[in-house]
Amino acid sequence: MAHYAFITDGIVTEVITGIDETETIEGLDTETWYGNFRGQMCKRTSYNAKIRGNYAGIGMTYLPLEDIFISAKCHDEAILNAAAAKWDCENEEHEIEA
Repeated sequence: MAHYAFITDGIVTEVITGIDETETIEGLDTETWYGNFRGQMCKRTSYNAKIRGNYAGIGMTYLPLEDIFISAKCHDEAILNAAAAKWDCENEEHEIEA
């Protein structure tokens, strides 16, 4: 069992549970098959964040160059920390979600 995020215009629209990522469907890897079936980009996501930085949630952004899922930017001055898949922000007037 694996989890897959469907993405439109860089935004996660749905997350589903699907077959294991090591299996194929009609000779295609799971991301390709699910994406073709739905007509949307599809990327696997992981509860333990072993891939793509964060577990994808509806409304999160997928950054293809960094190959990560990331939550909304907290403030304009926040800087993307792609290695940690989070926004770094020194604004002390708010708390950053982990």
